[in-house]
Amino acid sequence: MRRSALLAGIAGLFALSAAGARAAWAPVTHTDAEWRKLLSPQAYDVLRHEATEAPFSSPLDHETRAGTYACAGCDLALFSSKTKYDSGTGWPSFWAPLAGAVATKHDGSFGMERTEVHCARCAGHLGHVFDDGPKPTGLRYCMNGVALAFHPGRAA
Repeated sequence: MRRSALLAGIAGLFALSAAGARAAWAPVTHTDAEWRKLLSPQAYDVLRHEATEAPFSSPLDHETRAGTYACAGCDLALFSSKTKYDSGTGWPSFWAPLAGAVATKHDGSFGMERTEVHCARCAGHLGHVFDDGPKPTGLRYCMNGVALAFHPGRAA
């Protein structure tokens, strides 16, 4: 319960800081029971409890149509298909998010030093960002496909 309140607060802060870069939107918050009803079990584990889906298990890893990738929890547009690439890692990868769409924080779990990526509106865990991506950013936003919803033709 305390973790949900903390994540809701973080989402609110990021929403305020991102308001200048994107159209204003209200943070999305739900109780744990509400999230369980709204999400599939796997999406719930990833978005709300920072689990990771198995590599090469997401159909979105092979999605090549033009469109927009949104948060599976709140439908905030996160990534354009224009920034998607095949990283060979088994997860959908992007070299840049849409402006103000994601928030990051340090993740030192499992003895690794990583940067965790969250949805700026609902604070759902999306994946991690690494500095081994392609130009122009050199970043690889390695996302869990189950944390994303693909909207064809809505390329941002």
